Amino acid sequence: MSHASALQPNEADGIFAALGDATRRAILKMVLQGPQSVSVLAGAIDVTLTAVSQHLRIMESCGLVRTRKVGRVRMCEADRRGLDVLADWVSLNRRMWEERFDRLDAMLRDEESPAT
Repeated sequence: MSHASALQPNEADGIFAALGDATRRAILKMVLQGPQSVSVLAGAIDVTLTAVSQHLRIMESCGLVRTRKVGRVRMCEADRRGLDVLADWVSLNRRMWEERFDRLDAMLRDEESPAT
């Protein structure tokens, strides 16, 4: 079992709540391309440094990003833990829906078959 599947369900909830905000999705998209400074993030999405820092705190708390100080610059990068939780959630739910659609397809084919 992967580390992400051992996580509590509320961790996935926190990730989805964090990604419910367009600014946080924009930040994640940028840091998935590589580490970014907080000032670069703020400039790219046209918000204050304080606002970006608040968004980053939310994203750090659910494992989507991590920040570190490099000299006088705070750098931000994607955190694999949160991405693994998302991937596990999607995979689990995809399998469930595929199984349901397969059963529905079989049931519909049975109904279409001529009675003998």
